[in-house]
Amino acid sequence: MSSARPRERAHPTPARYTAVALVLAVVTIVEVTAVYQAFLADILLPILLVLSATKFALVAMFYMHLRFDHRLFSALFVGGLLLTAGILIALLALFRVIVQ
Repeated sequence: MSSARPRERAHPTPARYTAVALVLAVVTIVEVTAVYQAFLADILLPILLVLSATKFALVAMFYMHLRFDHRLFSALFVGGLLLTAGILIALLALFRVIVQ
């Protein structure tokens, strides 16, 4: 019998979780502020998409612990997310919601 344990990465400290929460709060404040800026009207959607994706990645990495789990779990999660995004875009195009 082998006594080898699977290799585990060190989990973050409470201070790291607090720092991530503060970054998420700042990004949220930037998102809300961007909505009320008239000069950003033309590029508001891409800005909000990037900021939302950043927040999603931080939550998935730290609070869902994907950063510390086996890479297979991350690959399955990201693969499913990309598949879902592709289906959503295809449906939007199919029903002509995406304006040319």
